[in-house]
Amino acid sequence: MTEEKAVTVFRDYLRIKTVHPTPAYDEVVVFLENLAKDVGIQCRTLEVHPGRVVVIMTIPGSDPSLPSIMLNSHTDVVPVFQDQWVCDPFEAKKMENGDIYARGTQDMKSVGIQYMEAIRKLKKENKLNFLRTIHVTWIPDEEIGGKLGMAKFVQHEEFKKLNVGFGLDEGLANPTDAFTVFYGERIPWWIRVRCPGKPGHGSRFIEDNAAEKVRKVINSFLSFRDEQEKKLKTHGCLRLGDVTTVNLTNLKGGFEQSLNVVPTEMFLGFDIRIAPTEGLNDFKTMMEEWLKQAGEGITYEFVQYNPAQGMTSTDKSCPWWSTFTSVFERLGITIEKEIFPAATDIRYIRELGIPALGFSPMNNTPILLHDHNEFLNEKVFLRGIDIYCELIPALANLPKQ
Repeated sequence: MTEEKAVTVFRDYLRIKTVHPTPAYDEVVVFLENLAKDVGIQCRTLEVHPGRVVVIMTIPGSDPSLPSIMLNSHTDVVPVFQDQWVCDPFEAKKMENGDIYARGTQDMKSVGIQYMEAIRKLKKENKLNFLRTIHVTWIPDEEIGGKLGMAKFVQHEEFKKLNVGFGLDEGLANPTDAFTVFYGERIPWWIRVRCPGKPGHGSRFIEDNAAEKVRKVINSFLSFRDEQEKKLKTHGCLRLGDVTTVNLTNLKGGFEQSLNVVPTEMFLGFDIRIAPTEGLNDFKTMMEEWLKQAGEGITYEFVQYNPAQGMTSTDKSCPWWSTFTSVFERLGITIEKEIFPAATDIRYIRELGIPALGFSPMNNTPILLHDHNEFLNEKVFLRGIDIYCELIPALANLPKQ
């Protein structure tokens, strides 16, 4: 009955349309408050920015002076192309084989509910007496960069009072029997480039025009992209998180109805994910040199900028890493450590110098975050709860170092 209830709670959570651009924030907050009440743990809300509410659930430890454990997840999900799904992406339909189809099954509503159902199970077994305090936190806007959610939360006085010493957040599915754990992630830089130029009639050869500058900028950025892709493919030991990706994601300029007018300016948007091995200052200098070489007057701005590349130690001498891995060794489960190829809210925690790991207990599962027909099998979901039943006490009972 407990397993059936866990799956029901998961599917109910999936049905709340926390999809951008108009996520049902109020509805999800009420759902989480009721969930905390049902499980029997403390719950409060914190509005870190108008319309951005963080939900904080707490299990007090026996020694509140010790740094606490933060179990973090985000409530928002990305948009869907509904006609590309086999079912309504917010129906949370369960197939005969146990696959649950819904936006957010992998990214990352499953993890938040797995935390809670593990806590419910531990409480039922009278195993909820921990040395360290646990905070289960729910963030509203990770999918759009977290600048008004986690970024503001970690600077808030209420966050400082949580005394966080270690954090867990989302990871990725693993198609094999192994589970993946992420000890760092690439830094996301989103930039918008403005290329000004001389306007004129589309029948002439106009010098110093915006499109010529755009072509040179694109060539520089995408040539670097080709180099990084080749590096990934020719070095078998590298994973996606070990190289830097650059993608042209936006191109604007001119008049849609007047194709015979050479525009006075054009704009480019790039999504850049910088590997931890790439020096940020060096990359910025290289990028600015590309723009300088492309022509006069080219400017750029950061739409998203992150100045730090925090990583958590995976050395055996690190008590958090040693405790985390010892659980999997005891359970006979293989884990693979990697750099996260995208970006998650946990980067804001690492930037404060707090060790944190990204982990979603999903193996034998294709990676489908942000993809059509995102799903998670209920057996994988339930096994994840059992894993957290071992992992949470181990971390929360880590003695004072």
